[in-house]
Amino acid sequence: MEKNNSVFHNFIMNVILTMSSFIFPLITFPYVSRVLSPVGIGKVSFATSVVNYFLIIAQLGIPTYGIRACAKVRDSKEELNKTVQEILLISIIMCIVSYVLFFICIFFVPKFVEEQKLLLVISTMILFTTLGVEWFYKALEMYSYITWRSIIFKVIALVAMFILVKKQDDYVIYGAISIFASSASNILNFVCLHKLVDLKVHFRLDIRKHMKPILVFFAMSCATTIYLNLDTIMLGFMKTDADVGYYNAAVKIKNMLVSVVTSLGTVLLPRVTYYLEKGEKAKFEKLAIKALRFVMFISVPLLVYFIIFARQGVLLLSGNEYENAILPMQFMMPTLLFIGLTNIMGIQILVPKGREDKVLVSVIAGAAVDLVLNAILIPKYAATGAAIGTMIAEVVVYIVQYFTDKELFSRLFHYINPFKFILATGMGAIASMWVQKLEFNHFICLVLGAICFGGVYLISLLLLKESFIQEIIATIIKRKRT
Repeated sequence: MEKNNSVFHNFIMNVILTMSSFIFPLITFPYVSRVLSPVGIGKVSFATSVVNYFLIIAQLGIPTYGIRACAKVRDSKEELNKTVQEILLISIIMCIVSYVLFFICIFFVPKFVEEQKLLLVISTMILFTTLGVEWFYKALEMYSYITWRSIIFKVIALVAMFILVKKQDDYVIYGAISIFASSASNILNFVCLHKLVDLKVHFRLDIRKHMKPILVFFAMSCATTIYLNLDTIMLGFMKTDADVGYYNAAVKIKNMLVSVVTSLGTVLLPRVTYYLEKGEKAKFEKLAIKALRFVMFISVPLLVYFIIFARQGVLLLSGNEYENAILPMQFMMPTLLFIGLTNIMGIQILVPKGREDKVLVSVIAGAAVDLVLNAILIPKYAATGAAIGTMIAEVVVYIVQYFTDKELFSRLFHYINPFKFILATGMGAIASMWVQKLEFNHFICLVLGAICFGGVYLISLLLLKESFIQEIIATIIKRKRT
């Protein structure tokens, strides 16, 4: 078990995992987007969004609750075994319920009947996710195992993508390979589980004690999934598959960047939960402040850079057919900051403190705003309207979470100076804008712009003596000496 690994080690492993998730679509999406066209990409995006609704029924809030529950008892082998068995039993029952509802829908909803085969293929991620018990491995902070296992399956999927996806009608194959890349490795999780947990029932299981918190997390997952997938669903019903394809091209880039911004927060939940369980409040707050600084450090320059270079990013990854994805992507970019902050504030701070009901309120507020704005904006502005709705929804989630525990968050943010990050980002933006005037191809333009932007940004932070960048340099020097 890797529970004694440092947060830094777990962060590095998660960065590698994040980069693999970044590189896989970075390599494959330019190819498949041209082969399948916006229509084919739109079909797969629509099917994935539909299945995600059934996935949250199967998961029932367990992915987050399972991490917290197992992290609390990870020092006791007997309690850990019992907790895993109870949560796994609930998960299997809900997987069966989800599939029953899914099969009813794909046979009776006309829109779903049209793409039955694709939906069936995409639905395998429900089974893989249930068997994967990823929450257990994260609770024990086994990030090395999670990372290398995932990379192996992504490499296999990468090769399969170029071999098997050859024409526009291969969108079902594309969907299958995408699920293999993201979820098939969970089979290995289930196979290895018996080596870490005694799956033989030696005592009476009590699943009732888990139901109340799990249902709160389930409600939170429902609301989150609504405003993450509602845009695609509403575009699919109100506009065309091509509009969904344009929107998906923008979302692909946003999601890759979000995974970078939230890479540190992802590894914090088990450690923060452990600190709170042991009453180590000072360590908890110190870790929270570092996480918030990281979000500011990485998200502010990323969102500004990709607003400036949105055209190059979209056309490089998706092709010239996706011109209509540029504006939606630019409107999405501010969500990098707000998603990063609410990931720390909600999932990594409020949830370990047992205040998941407050996180639920914030997510419901965001989902409600997203629903209303989509209904108003999508008919007129299509993908751009959906992007605006998502951006405003994320701002609402942030505001609600901040005022949920204003005293705590104001104290934590007191140690963070956003002015330095904003000023350094502004200097980086000025230093890189000239690159757009050069007649280079999109890749060279992005690379040259990133070098100018990133170099000036980091130098500016050093000159401004920003404490976060100073800590990073000090940590690197210390590790090199040892």
